Amino acid sequence: MPSLFSRTLQVAVLASGSKGNCTYIGDGHAGVLVDCGVSTKQILARMEELDLADAPIDGVLVTHEHSDHVGAARILSNKLQKKTGRRVPFYMSRGTASGLHPKVVPEGIETIEPGERFQVRHLSVDPFPVPHDTKEPVGYRVRSGGVWAGVVTDLGRSTRLVERKLRSLSVAVIEFNHDVEMLLGGTYPWPVKQRIRSSHGHLSNDQAAELLDAALDNSRIQHLVLAHLSERNNSPALALARAAAVLKKHGAVGEISLRLGDQKVPLPPARVAVSDW
Repeated sequence: MPSLFSRTLQVAVLASGSKGNCTYIGDGHAGVLVDCGVSTKQILARMEELDLADAPIDGVLVTHEHSDHVGAARILSNKLQKKTGRRVPFYMSRGTASGLHPKVVPEGIETIEPGERFQVRHLSVDPFPVPHDTKEPVGYRVRSGGVWAGVVTDLGRSTRLVERKLRSLSVAVIEFNHDVEMLLGGTYPWPVKQRIRSSHGHLSNDQAAELLDAALDNSRIQHLVLAHLSERNNSPALALARAAAVLKKHGAVGEISLRLGDQKVPLPPARVAVSDW
């Protein structure tokens, strides 16, 4: 266990959207990727762009088996083994592991139980269940010292558990997937629209705003990133406006940084000082 001294937890959303998702969380001495839904080349290039080329990757946390979250797993596994000289574990639920397409199965799968914390070096990882239309999906919190960061995307509705987890986060990456009017008036087939709007689909801007509103009571959030926006059924302006209205209601404008994850451009890291070990 590291001795007591100050360090910084960094959270960098490398890609976010319907075509691929990946977030880096680390403190300079240990680190993880949450999902790997864009190519290995893009993941490593975007980390380099953010001066994270030498940041440790000690594990990959997979939320669920959809390709926009795990599509690069096999190639990334091979690349990391060549780069580090060791097999980097890919953590996922048993349901997620069973649902992987054979072409993306990585080496070193470590199955985890939703609700049971585990360690990746000195980082504490807390996987918790979320309602999505996959076999055993989870969100993740990652703690360095006393600071939690987390990724909460791909859920059709909030739960009391999700609200509690969100309150604990200093850096929160939250799904703002779609605007209901844009979705209903768009070109998606009706069954797809029904799936997205279902209780096991994706959060609308309004649903995400309600989750944020509930979570901001007694929360620790310092940095908020809106994630997994649909290119066809949402707009950055609409998502940011809904989130900003909630921050204003709670008097948190200027106290909580508000940013938007992007599909093509990595977001510079949110940073929180960590000193309590």
